[in-house]
Amino acid sequence: MITRWMEEHEREVRLAMGALRRDWPRLQSWGEQLVALYARGGRLLAAGNGGSAAEAQHLTAELVGRFLAERRGLSAICLSAETSSLTAIVNDYGQEEMFARQVEAHGRPGDVLVLLSASGRSPNVLSAADRAREIGMITWAMTGPGPNPLSMRCDDAVLVRAPSTAAIQAIHLIAVHGLCAVVDAAAVASPGFGGADLRAAALAAELDSELTG
Repeated sequence: MITRWMEEHEREVRLAMGALRRDWPRLQSWGEQLVALYARGGRLLAAGNGGSAAEAQHLTAELVGRFLAERRGLSAICLSAETSSLTAIVNDYGQEEMFARQVEAHGRPGDVLVLLSASGRSPNVLSAADRAREIGMITWAMTGPGPNPLSMRCDDAVLVRAPSTAAIQAIHLIAVHGLCAVVDAAAVASPGFGGADLRAAALAAELDSELTG
């Protein structure tokens, strides 16, 4: 059973990865837009349900921490990780507001909202996209096959052409890492992100070691 499932999953991921190649320029553009956003003091918000919630949190963790290179921390909030806010909002306003209310609280014009959904049809994610548009945020989606309601509500979308949720989410994680790789590459080249400053400090330390050693 496990061998058959793994073989089928591998086939689905391989085919979907081939399709994702066409979206590499899109991910490059997203990363460059994020670097420009962070240069002017903006932030990224992200959300999803279930496995997509985990991938949204993975994205924000890579930005606040780091992915490939040393740089300053970048402002990124995973809305599905705010458990106290989530339970309070669902209790008081209903589940469709669980992300939208947080978008209203944290989002600012020009900020970016990334929404992940295998189906592209989750009502709470759709409400978040609508609220972000009202605020004037930039909205990006990572979904399964499209068009779907979420991809049509957002400014731009990566549509993963795969038949199963597992394969869609596997490709979403690759897309998340690709986006972070673009951000890191651009950030380390800019003194404003700490990359050049860190390299200069390392060179100074190396020179000091040579002189005193």
